[in-house]
Amino acid sequence: MDLTSTYFFAPYEDYSQLNIVLELLAVIFGLVSVWLSKLNNILVYPTGLISTSIYVYLLFHWGLLGDMMINGYYVAMGIYGWYYWSKKKNGLEVHKIATVTGAELRMIFALFLSTLLFVFGIYSVFSFWGSLVSYIDACTSALFFVAMFLMARRKVEHWIFWIVGDVISIPLYIYKGFALTGLQYLIFTLIAIGGYISWKKELDYERR
Repeated sequence: MDLTSTYFFAPYEDYSQLNIVLELLAVIFGLVSVWLSKLNNILVYPTGLISTSIYVYLLFHWGLLGDMMINGYYVAMGIYGWYYWSKKKNGLEVHKIATVTGAELRMIFALFLSTLLFVFGIYSVFSFWGSLVSYIDACTSALFFVAMFLMARRKVEHWIFWIVGDVISIPLYIYKGFALTGLQYLIFTLIAIGGYISWKKELDYERR
């Protein structure tokens, strides 16, 4: 128990009380946001924007440039997704849950590849290639960029990218010394699995 406490919470001894509270708030709003996404509720976006905006500040403060860029992208895509989901015609939603098209598959590949190249470039410029963690960061960045894009477009496949990225992020953030965020990604994984099942059921129902 002492070893576990030391491993998970020792890094927080050097954090300011403000940053600990902010991380806790970011985790709470992040969990609420993912749960609302599972329910296909548009409030996923305002709650998500609060969480990601806090993380932009925290990650900049922690010097985690790659993770900060991901959350900056989340903020931008959150605004776009909020607009996309809210579009209505004759009082009915214009964009409902759907599967990816052939054109979107090409966009997914292009986005994944361009994200990898972009992160690789940034890490090379700032000499962040210190360990295997940097390469894993680049891959999770690409996965999450695609996931957020597909979520904003209300595509059921976005859950698959979240699940893979979340599973990788659990030990990654614990290793970095952010136990609360690592725990958040564990819960994210469980919610994402439920979200995929829920969205798939709703999609199958609408196709009947």
